[in-house]
Amino acid sequence: MKNIGLYIHVPFCSAKCPYCDFFSVKAGESIIGEYTEFMCRKLRSYKGKYSADTVYLGGGTPSILKTERLCAILSAARDSFGSAGEVTIEVNPRSAMELDFKELRRAGLNRVSMGLQSASDSELLLLGRRHTAADAENAFKKIRSEGISNISLDLMLGISGQTRESLARSIDFCAELGAQHISAYLLKIEDGTLYARRRDSLSLPDEETVCDLYELAVERLAQRGFSQYEISNFSRPGFESRHNLKYWRCEEYLGLGPAAHSFLDGRRFYFDRSFDDFYGGVTVDDGEGGGSEEYIALALRLSEGLSFDAYRRRFKEQVPKEIIKNADKLKNTGLLYLSENGVALTPKGFLCSNAVIAEILYS
Repeated sequence: MKNIGLYIHVPFCSAKCPYCDFFSVKAGESIIGEYTEFMCRKLRSYKGKYSADTVYLGGGTPSILKTERLCAILSAARDSFGSAGEVTIEVNPRSAMELDFKELRRAGLNRVSMGLQSASDSELLLLGRRHTAADAENAFKKIRSEGISNISLDLMLGISGQTRESLARSIDFCAELGAQHISAYLLKIEDGTLYARRRDSLSLPDEETVCDLYELAVERLAQRGFSQYEISNFSRPGFESRHNLKYWRCEEYLGLGPAAHSFLDGRRFYFDRSFDDFYGGVTVDDGEGGGSEEYIALALRLSEGLSFDAYRRRFKEQVPKEIIKNADKLKNTGLLYLSENGVALTPKGFLCSNAVIAEILYS
């Protein structure tokens, strides 16, 4: 059986954050219960087809399901896909306090990703978050006391009210709590969100300030022992997200739930943002995946970059000369590193990664 990554989407939230574009709805107990039961049946329908070495429950807010339902989903995943080495659940600080992590650990959970976003209560308020820094600290300590030490915290960069000093304090807050992994995402205004509708009234930092905040985050996180391994992801040694690395290394994964994407057998496909389509098994074909251009583009999101040897092993040919030639044109810009072994973007290059990657692929 193929060893894949398994993503399980939990499309429920108690309320929608103003910047969030992920598919989620507010729902009552009956709808959440129906979804949980269907997801367990869906997972069991794959028994004997694949094994999974990573499992990731994302959302939405998976912790809104509470312990019993989460354990049921984790048990169904383990029964059908085997015992994964990394099993992650996303939580927010307040609903995490209602979970029994000892029970979840017995069901296979060994990693938690918590949406902190900021350690400044004033910044959290402007983000529309309903927790405080103290809530996050209490949840973190609860999770760790109940046997799970591999905890990731999310931070947002370029948000209203953020300064170099407040960002440094947020990073220090995460480090001092004992986080093993930090995801530091630049705020992006997504169409259809409340932030998009209020774009003109938002007091957001300008582009130069955002770049400065990102570079500060990279530097400060390194000082606190977190190595950057992807554009927005940093970890202590050995605590990189194995599941997310599958996406960036063009490895196979199955996504279940409305809006969940998959890459299997050379094809990409997804469920639309529809409960009916998910319940009916209706997927949208998204074309071939894993080709050389896609592989290069995704590899360049990683700090390790594009390894020429890894490319040759995968595609049974050398990296196209045009790729190396295009990268060579940029080697003195401070945007990338180029050696005989590969090419990798610098933190400065990550800030304009789309443009740099396009230049490497197509110029």
